[in-house]
Amino acid sequence: MPKNLAFLAFAATVALTGVSMAHGPSSPAGEAGHRGSVTRTVELTMAEGDGRMLFEPAEITINRGDTIRFVVKNGGALEHEMVIDTLEGNQRHKAAMERNPDMEHADPNAVKVEPAGTGEIVWRFTNSGTFEFACLIPGHYQAGMHGRINVR
Repeated sequence: MPKNLAFLAFAATVALTGVSMAHGPSSPAGEAGHRGSVTRTVELTMAEGDGRMLFEPAEITINRGDTIRFVVKNGGALEHEMVIDTLEGNQRHKAAMERNPDMEHADPNAVKVEPAGTGEIVWRFTNSGTFEFACLIPGHYQAGMHGRINVR
């Protein structure tokens, strides 16, 4: 299916099912940050091996109001992504990606990284709580590729 038709099919699915993802400038997990306001840089590595896929570290604790620059390195042999959202938001997004595995992201809370590549997300955490970062490429989440963000 041509990409524009696949996108239209996905958009119709979202409209008809009411799927809500953290696309756009803000979500319950926060909002797009500004590079000049970064308060901390967090480096994460994505990898796979022994039948598992993972982020290292798998848990991060930050303060509410912090603007974090995530530097995401893909140390694996496969393409991976990092999406920041609530657990529920990532579950809905994962289901949408299973229906449309070629979905492209152009969202401030997500980055796709090729093998041996590096990506970046700048995100401001406006709410306290527990949030999630995850690779939502079909099969990756199930193989263990997700982590927790504790915002206090």
